[in-house]
Amino acid sequence: MHGRDALSSWERSSTVRVVPPARPRKLAKVPFVELADGRLQGVVSSGSDIGRVYVSSIAAGTYAYACSTNNNRPCGGARGGFCNHIRALVAEAVLQYGAERVARYLKAEPGDGELDGAGLVASMAATRPAPGGSSAAAPVFSRFLRHLTYLELEPVTAPLPEMHWFPSTGAVA
Repeated sequence: MHGRDALSSWERSSTVRVVPPARPRKLAKVPFVELADGRLQGVVSSGSDIGRVYVSSIAAGTYAYACSTNNNRPCGGARGGFCNHIRALVAEAVLQYGAERVARYLKAEPGDGELDGAGLVASMAATRPAPGGSSAAAPVFSRFLRHLTYLELEPVTAPLPEMHWFPSTGAVA
């Protein structure tokens, strides 16, 4: 059997529109970025220590920011404003999702300049946002580690139940 009838009911019902990245991005500096839980959040590699990463986030609407290491130590650069990790996170989010989508999600009003990561950061920083709590760091880092486990799986054609939200690519005979 080929076509629609070859798919099980859960395969037909589990397809979701996947938005392709706005532009390709390199994962070395910011390996994980997401718009979730009312925040732009992700994992940013340390520029000085290969074994250290930072979990950074910006809250939608208030632009409250947080940045800490994977072992929950505060970022030294996030005192009084956005650190370089947060700036890198915004830049990569713009590559992944597009500037309009990121601005809309964060409820940011970019200035008159070009809508890009630097413009978004500048418009949010102009509001003098307050530091936020680091309570989101653990769940964000945990999701990042969970995504890494998928890289260790052997390639198979059978569906993975926990990834049911990925669209099916067709029937497998």
